[in-house]
Amino acid sequence: MKINTLVPKTFLSNPIHSKTNLSSPIEMASPVSPVSKLSMMNSPVSKSKLKLSNYIPSLSAPPSSTSSCSSNSSSSISTSSETDESPLSSQRFSIQDEVNVKYQFPTPLISTPNLHSQSHKSLAVLSGHVGSVSCLALCGEFILSASQGKDIIVWQQPDLRLFAKFGNGDGSVKALVTVGNKVFTAHQDSRIRVWKVSRSSENVFKLVDTLPTTKDYLGKFMKQSNYVQTRRHHKRLWIEHADSISCLCVYNGLIYSGSWDKSLKVWRLSDLKCLESIKAHDDAINGLVSCKGIVYSASADGKIKAWGKEGKNNSHSLKGVLEGHKDVSFNSVIVSDDGKWVYGGGSDGYVMGWEGNGNFESWKLVSETKAHDMAVLCMCLMGEFLCSGSADKSIGIWKREAFGKLCKVGVISGHEGPVKCLQASSNRIGGGFLLYSGSLDKSVRVWWVPRYNNNTQAEVEEDNSTTTLSCTMKQSIISY
Repeated sequence: MKINTLVPKTFLSNPIHSKTNLSSPIEMASPVSPVSKLSMMNSPVSKSKLKLSNYIPSLSAPPSSTSSCSSNSSSSISTSSETDESPLSSQRFSIQDEVNVKYQFPTPLISTPNLHSQSHKSLAVLSGHVGSVSCLALCGEFILSASQGKDIIVWQQPDLRLFAKFGNGDGSVKALVTVGNKVFTAHQDSRIRVWKVSRSSENVFKLVDTLPTTKDYLGKFMKQSNYVQTRRHHKRLWIEHADSISCLCVYNGLIYSGSWDKSLKVWRLSDLKCLESIKAHDDAINGLVSCKGIVYSASADGKIKAWGKEGKNNSHSLKGVLEGHKDVSFNSVIVSDDGKWVYGGGSDGYVMGWEGNGNFESWKLVSETKAHDMAVLCMCLMGEFLCSGSADKSIGIWKREAFGKLCKVGVISGHEGPVKCLQASSNRIGGGFLLYSGSLDKSVRVWWVPRYNNNTQAEVEEDNSTTTLSCTMKQSIISY
């Protein structure tokens, strides 16, 4: 997404009327003050001295989210680099990150400012990153988080201990996805890196490949027809991205990458070969999600496009276009499990929803919700609930009602910086679910969200469930 790990192609000064294109709030020409540190609320927890290779299970377990659709968490909100090339229409500024590694488990009560909102408890604050958190992924018992500080951390549940850390020095991480025992990370330097879990090595996550692969390069660099012009007097192989890769998603044996260079590329998981390069948008691509054979791309050009396979070559073609507000970029996109509802989060603070049935000519706009005062940077779905993270540092909890309408049921406050990424995980305690949020304040927070059957029941469930989860975490830490 066209922003440093902060805000993809967004308007922050005045989200509704500003004409300033804040596509990369972390990399504008003039630097801003660093994000203030989170205060220590508990003593740091020491790292495990046990041999990690003896305890790491396979990452082949599916994410615990109930959604059947695959999405990027850079998103979907999703660092400057020496080789960074951004669209000419973009402006950037940098945040100088302070190296301050912490690991803590406070459980403060976060009260919401809205009369219609419930209170939410922060079950944990994970502060091991040296840079702003850019993306999250859930895989089995693990939570993976990455930052513009170039580091990737693996947290192990249920006690949320820092299990492993890797990736330092490989370029700012913009997005990550897990497939089997492999982790794919998209970087500011226009590369996708492939990491593999090893049971025998002290280096638990080992870099095994980089996309495009050397084999792919060797098979194409000799032919002039394989080169495309990306800048004036500058050409690249069509298998290469020409700018930061902002988002990834995986579907049916393929991995899709969206970039600030406006292109969408398709890679085959079996041999990591680049199969297609699509000139998808007129501006940076900020989010990707796949569902039921369709891949949706959200862009700073204010459009969400749907792509599907067709023809003898089984190549991707444009199936439909969903347009948002004029001069407003889309920073994230999510799709319901049945593929019937598509929601886009915009830089003007609106969440827009469309209803369809597969025939994109019949899709219609059914919901326009002013969700935040500032840009919506990320979203995730958990059943009938939609969660939205914003540059205003808050997380909105919405319930999907009849005809795709959204009803606000809660607001979560607690982060000291814009909320860049969200992931939700089902949890049967009390019938609610766990919500993980990553922010530019360099922390990952874990929240308990009740089901909101009614106000009274939601409060009771939340109190009881939060107490149980907090006790479980604290007991694990004590024994640890």
